[in-house]
Amino acid sequence: MASDPLDALRLTLMQEVLPVGLAVVERARRGGPRDVIEAFSAQDDPLEQLRQEGEPAARQVRESLDRLQPGLGNPVMKVDVRDVQADEPSSGASPAANASDRQELQQALARIGDRLTQLEQRLQPEA
Repeated sequence: MASDPLDALRLTLMQEVLPVGLAVVERARRGGPRDVIEAFSAQDDPLEQLRQEGEPAARQVRESLDRLQPGLGNPVMKVDVRDVQADEPSSGASPAANASDRQELQQALARIGDRLTQLEQRLQPEA
């Protein structure tokens, strides 16, 4: 969790409150107050149900906020980066296992590259 209280509040709002709020608004728009009340009376865990219903719309809102300013919608997570010496053994794995891992990594990266290319093609405006 974020160490700064304001960041923690923003994270909670974006991850927990926003999806529930959007689901309540959608239910109110679609079915009126009766549909909203039904959400709270028919479920064992109504907040979790509403969070699941509202998550796709909340994801779109967070992505839109990230387009305005990176990290605004989806928080930037702090990481600890350190150098690893090349002569350090990598968890005692054998050279054959390292070669296998490298091959799997190359295949995964190739798949990711292909999917990114497909995504870029789909996002290109059709002329």
